Amino acid sequence: MSRLPLMRLLTGAGVLLLFILHAVHLAEIPLLDKLEHLAYDLRLKVAMPGTQDARIVIVDIDEKSLARIGRWPWGRHQLALLTETLFDHYRILALGFDVVFAERDESSGLPVLDRLAAGVLQHQPNFLLELNRIRPALERDERFAKSLKGHPVILGYYFRTDKEPANSARSGVLPDPVISLEELGHSNIPFVPATGYGANLPVLQNAAQNAGFLDNPLVDADGVHRSLPLLREFQGKIYPSLALSLVRTILGDPAVTLGISPVAKNAQEVETGLEWVGLGPHHIPVDERASILIPYRGPPGTFPYVSAVDVLDKSANTGQLNDAIVLVGSSAPGLMDLHVTPVHPTFPGVEVHANVISGILDGAIKGRERHSLMILLVYYLLIAVTLLILAPRLSPAWGLYLTLLLGFLIIWSNALFWHRTDLVIPLAAPILLTLLLFMVHATFGVVTFALRDSRFSRMFAQHLPPALVDELLFKNQTSAPTRRATREVSVLIVNIRGFTNMTARMSADDLSQLLHLYLSRMTGAIHARRGTLDRYMGDMVMAFWGAPLDNPRHARDALKCARDMIRSVEELKDEFQAKGWPPLRISVGLDSGMAHVGELGSDFRPTYTVVGEVVNHAYRLETLARRHGVSLVVGARVRLALPEVLFRELELVHVRGVEEPVAIFEPVGFVDEVSSETRTELETYHQALALYRARRWEEARKRFQLLLERDPERQIHEIHLSRIQRLMAHPPSDAWDGVFPPRP
Repeated sequence: MSRLPLMRLLTGAGVLLLFILHAVHLAEIPLLDKLEHLAYDLRLKVAMPGTQDARIVIVDIDEKSLARIGRWPWGRHQLALLTETLFDHYRILALGFDVVFAERDESSGLPVLDRLAAGVLQHQPNFLLELNRIRPALERDERFAKSLKGHPVILGYYFRTDKEPANSARSGVLPDPVISLEELGHSNIPFVPATGYGANLPVLQNAAQNAGFLDNPLVDADGVHRSLPLLREFQGKIYPSLALSLVRTILGDPAVTLGISPVAKNAQEVETGLEWVGLGPHHIPVDERASILIPYRGPPGTFPYVSAVDVLDKSANTGQLNDAIVLVGSSAPGLMDLHVTPVHPTFPGVEVHANVISGILDGAIKGRERHSLMILLVYYLLIAVTLLILAPRLSPAWGLYLTLLLGFLIIWSNALFWHRTDLVIPLAAPILLTLLLFMVHATFGVVTFALRDSRFSRMFAQHLPPALVDELLFKNQTSAPTRRATREVSVLIVNIRGFTNMTARMSADDLSQLLHLYLSRMTGAIHARRGTLDRYMGDMVMAFWGAPLDNPRHARDALKCARDMIRSVEELKDEFQAKGWPPLRISVGLDSGMAHVGELGSDFRPTYTVVGEVVNHAYRLETLARRHGVSLVVGARVRLALPEVLFRELELVHVRGVEEPVAIFEPVGFVDEVSSETRTELETYHQALALYRARRWEEARKRFQLLLERDPERQIHEIHLSRIQRLMAHPPSDAWDGVFPPRP
């Protein structure tokens, strides 16, 4: 017992070290990353204003516009007219295209006419003269380029990032970079790199004032877009995003500057750390890759939308567009670029750019800076001093109060940093560390009581492997786990088929050896899947999951155990044959439900067991497994608990105490391990079963016959064919509920 304080300190220090290693990116804790993402998303949703920003308007190539103008892509003459109308009639401030114009517009038919002029009509002077006269109207790219000149228009393009740079395509022409690595004087800044690009036609790019990349937001491990690069590097040159280019244009094209500070790597090396991107009076905080956290103002629709066709018709609200920053995008199905974001699972890409523009103009950008790491480490130091040094000197009640106060201070200061600075300090990590260290403190404070409970240890040694008994000792200090309670559990029953006949043909010694080997394999499978062995009864083995250790995955673990049992018996085949023993075939029944668990024995023989209808159901399912010629049958609750598993519905049965019939199922396999052929066969089977219950006997018979021919070993097909034959000869009443045999 004298070693417990030292063990408590070492355990807490180990937990703290793991969190520190995660903070400095030397250890991965996926759960912690997921919790941190959730904490960030929650703070973002609570803090975002949710108001509409009228400074930025999205001209929408919507379904209404497509119905009037025609399908996308539109002719460039239509885009030229749209551009001219926006600037000349509505007098917008700047225009950005969330579109790439990588190919020439040949919709006017000019290339065909040129081929005719060079071919069969080359000797027709009237044709040639007319062609030259109308050529300017047919050169739609040049027409579009003419509309761009002299206006603050920013085109969009995209970068490619491939593992094989040689395979990266390059099309169109890039705009001028804002700076080069050579001019910057620092080559070790880890900009998001590019290996290729898809840019605009030279005639369009040369006419536009500038361009910015349209790259998708950066994807976090959970698939959510929370950040976006403001700058990217390609072949030593730095290029801005569409949003940054638009803001730069609005501000009069100031130079892009970078805030770089030295970061000591070791005694000999010094790295450079990127802290901000400067744009005139705006200093935009960024992370080391020149990326920002997207400042979402609200859900989709935070920025006003105007239909493109209303702009072309000049019927749009002039006051809404006057002096506005306009982004051209699309909300039409099939054209809209959608992203999974913290504020909505289907967020339009054009609104991502709008949010970034709004955030830069308002100074609302937050970056993932290294200053956040320093503050996080200060949090860790405060938590360690409080819970590893102060808390052990206090009573349990005061230790709890101190922990709650510490948690409140962490949340309050984190919110203060969020609202008063551009820093995003991790929140989930310090809160989780606080909880874990409190658990270490509380666990070691009561472990002496748990270790003295020898009766508890002796009881569970019959049901659980030693490792789980030890785990149970440390997880239950305030109440005895043997106390009777009602819990949701999964119960498994396994039996040997034909065991009675087997006992009549084998000697007592051989039968004893066989049972020992069989029961050892079954028990090993239960223990390996963290199950509780309930009892042996001859060849029957009963086990359950969900008690005494809590297990929210009890149905999954029980199903995996059943599969292990079936596989284990199959592995004994050769050994049994060598000994002259008959081969083993087992039947397994598995169901989940509420049951009474706890110490339900007597004064002479205490035992930990489970009782309830779920046990009776598991027994019946084991019997039904034999009837249907399958090794494993599960109940409906197991199927509902495991959406990641494919099941074959066998039939409907009546259950005592339930008026409606319930379905029973055979697990086919986990979704990611089932072949496409099996999926097709399973779909055909369920179609046949639906026809059977709809009394479409002949159609059902044909499908089951086809399934039987494909898989003659599957007994369920023969069963259904036999039932169909009887039902066709003796049709059931109109009240038939699908159970066979029908009730009279």
